[in-house]
Amino acid sequence: MSSLIPPFTLETATQKVRLAEDGWNSRDPERVSLVYTPDSRWRNRAEFITGRAEIVAFLTRKWAKELDYRLIKEIWAFTDHRIAVRFAYEWHDDSGNWFRSYGNENWEFDASGLMQRRFACINDLPIRESERKYHWPLGRRPDDHPGLTELGL
Repeated sequence: MSSLIPPFTLETATQKVRLAEDGWNSRDPERVSLVYTPDSRWRNRAEFITGRAEIVAFLTRKWAKELDYRLIKEIWAFTDHRIAVRFAYEWHDDSGNWFRSYGNENWEFDASGLMQRRFACINDLPIRESERKYHWPLGRRPDDHPGLTELGL
């Protein structure tokens, strides 16, 4: 993974996005927190988070509420040490109501490739279970599963 450090190329930025998607699809807050700097700063919707302990607490709450969470990320743009992504994830609440959440993230990395800043804007769209597009088993999205563009999202 040492090649996934700034400055990014299209290839390394794309790999970084897929690794982030894989991490979040693990739904393992401790594992996910390790790709962020110890003092990483986030804005997630209207919540402000600083540091790995707060990241773990946030993700633990998130995945306790957003059940059967499945995520697809896609690179939008990149520079030497920043990456912009768009994403959509599907989940349901404890009453069985399904949602597709759409958003954009802006990421900034330190010289070692850890994310030091993450800014996320997200909107939730209620969907019927029959409208779901993500049907792979929980965990990593299979390589042959369509991405956002292919799904028309």
